[in-house]
Amino acid sequence: MTLAKTPQSSTTTVPEPPAAFTPLIDKNAACPDLTTRTIAYYSMEIALSPALPTYSGGLGMLAGDTLRSAADTAAPMVAVSLVHRKGYFRQMLDASGQQTETDVAWTPETTLPSAAKTVTVTIQNRPIKVTAWRFDVVGAVGHVIPVFLLDTDVEGNDLWDRRLTDHLYGGDTYYRLCQEAVLGLAGTALLHDLGCKPMVYHMNEGHAAFLTLALLQEQIGEKSLSEATDADADVVRQQCVFTTHTPVPAGHDQFGMDQAKTVLGLERSATIERFGCLHNGLLNMTYLALKFSRFVNGVAMQHGKVSQEMFPDYTIHSITNGVHAATWTSQALQDLLDKEIPAWRHDNQYFRSVYGIEPARISNCHHLGKQRLFKLVAERTGQQFDPKVLTLGFARRVATYKRASLLLQDPKRLLKIARKIGGLQILYAGKAHPADTAGKGLIKDVFETAQKLNSSALRIIYLENYDWELGAQLTQGVDVWVNTPRRPYEASGTSGMKAALNGVPSLSILDGWWIEGCAEDVTGWAIDDGDTEAAEAQSLYDKLENSIAPLYQRPMAWARMQQSCIAMNGTFFNTHRMLGQYFMNAYFPQSPLPDVELGLGEAISNETSVLTPA
Repeated sequence: MTLAKTPQSSTTTVPEPPAAFTPLIDKNAACPDLTTRTIAYYSMEIALSPALPTYSGGLGMLAGDTLRSAADTAAPMVAVSLVHRKGYFRQMLDASGQQTETDVAWTPETTLPSAAKTVTVTIQNRPIKVTAWRFDVVGAVGHVIPVFLLDTDVEGNDLWDRRLTDHLYGGDTYYRLCQEAVLGLAGTALLHDLGCKPMVYHMNEGHAAFLTLALLQEQIGEKSLSEATDADADVVRQQCVFTTHTPVPAGHDQFGMDQAKTVLGLERSATIERFGCLHNGLLNMTYLALKFSRFVNGVAMQHGKVSQEMFPDYTIHSITNGVHAATWTSQALQDLLDKEIPAWRHDNQYFRSVYGIEPARISNCHHLGKQRLFKLVAERTGQQFDPKVLTLGFARRVATYKRASLLLQDPKRLLKIARKIGGLQILYAGKAHPADTAGKGLIKDVFETAQKLNSSALRIIYLENYDWELGAQLTQGVDVWVNTPRRPYEASGTSGMKAALNGVPSLSILDGWWIEGCAEDVTGWAIDDGDTEAAEAQSLYDKLENSIAPLYQRPMAWARMQQSCIAMNGTFFNTHRMLGQYFMNAYFPQSPLPDVELGLGEAISNETSVLTPA
């Protein structure tokens, strides 16, 4: 097994962001007029820049891509998250694949402008001061989406409270509950103090669900929450939209009521219980969001169906995720598209027009991405990969249901295939949560198997510290993107969408987005469902040996597949389309959807026009 090493240190100096991304803004830059912002988007994590460790993975990447499309289409949005002063973590792997973690510290004071506002919320039966820092997402048309990163590291706060916004998904359940109270309660108070009174509050996952309590308190004024009526709750419900992202039980945060009473206080806790937001006697953030939202959606067609089965008392819609095309396409491909179909940046439906571009030109763009990726591999590992050899990529958060080791389940057959087809290269990457012992074990399993398999015919490297920039290079440079989740636990998945934008087909289990994106032998290949993991692994090997490798040996046919990946999947699986669906179906629908009473009146005609770029 070859291990890609990155520098090891207790803290990490924040690098300058690459030129391809929006630079960190002038600390003296003026904030846009917030009185015109009618949609507030809340997310526990948002990937804003490669230079900022304010995200952990797919949820944060989706949030960032959503806001980048909002900026490109001049949407009247504002966003709220936490500052995460010490980030998620930097991953280090030893020679056996044992993962260790260090903080990724940064200093917002020297990086971003202040919101110049401090609010006070009562949590743990004591006042906590919360300030914020502002990051401006600037779109292709110059429109700005301000993102406020909440920060409890304020003089006068209890020392423990000052650390509340340090670690993304860090600490225990008590720490998490306090963080989520800050996000929902302080985030809403801050927006209102800044003069922003949105018509729509979008909760990207249940972490922000306490904003509904803040809105309920505002609705009843000086009254006690114990006096809030069903009519008051319905007023709040008309303002809220909720997106659920996971069918995995561990993905739905829940807390004991004793803990809830300690953090939120007796009045808020009693209100949550009175309005039926508990599940199995626990405060469940998903049920709180469901109870107070007029529109709820899953993030792919299949995920919407699965979520409907999980929550049969609520109406669950589907809006399939996407990715921000201009962020994830390679520079070479961007240059080609700018020359041939320049309208692609503001209207991603123009990706269909790549059928008018010679496939060989698209293939050449991918070849440049592959060379760039292999240069990175050589710099990190000292190992040279061959650009002519078929290369598979598997990179994502390491969780047991994602089955990172399925590709390696039958080592003898995999090695036999590699020899038969003239060589095979596999690149792995991914972090396991620091508390996920099973996930860490999966990384070690991959290392152990790879050490036995590495040879002249089959070469496997696990790249350390999977992040924004590594993810971009992998999805731009590998030949085939592999995804092997256990059905039906892949809610959507977006890394395969990024790969498709770069002409990279997927070999994947039919789950999440791939149910909608797979056109067999056109945009990629489906791994057949099996009664056992061994059966699914054999299907994977069959496709690799009998479909993928023979096609790869026909360069023109492979180039046409790369062209179809962009034309067919790039056209649909993007956040421009996704955001448009949120506007039409969730934010300001042109007509009431079944089982949903909206009551937004004239706002519909006023707001839907924002998706037309200036």
